[in-house]
Amino acid sequence: MSTTDTVQDKITKTCDGIAHLLIGKNERYGNSALEPMRVFSRADPAEGILVRLDDKLSRIKHSSNDGKPLRKNDIADMMGYLVLYCVKQGWTDFDDLID
Repeated sequence: MSTTDTVQDKITKTCDGIAHLLIGKNERYGNSALEPMRVFSRADPAEGILVRLDDKLSRIKHSSNDGKPLRKNDIADMMGYLVLYCVKQGWTDFDDLID
């Protein structure tokens, strides 16, 4: 990103980057978050995503307690899980939330 990018440009690039990451992982690993194999867990896919978020938050908390900085990967994982949760819930339009 150049220094002349507006905040709006940076928001768009960040969201596009997360979309690219999620699509790439989906192509490599399949749609495991929304269509799990159900080998061990019978949890609803939305519940499974929430469990993954809980696990990630726990790892972040323990890492920060050990003095480790928050990593780009941690943030990308959290954003990815949140996007997948929105997809599962059918929340793909957020215009109604603009004040």
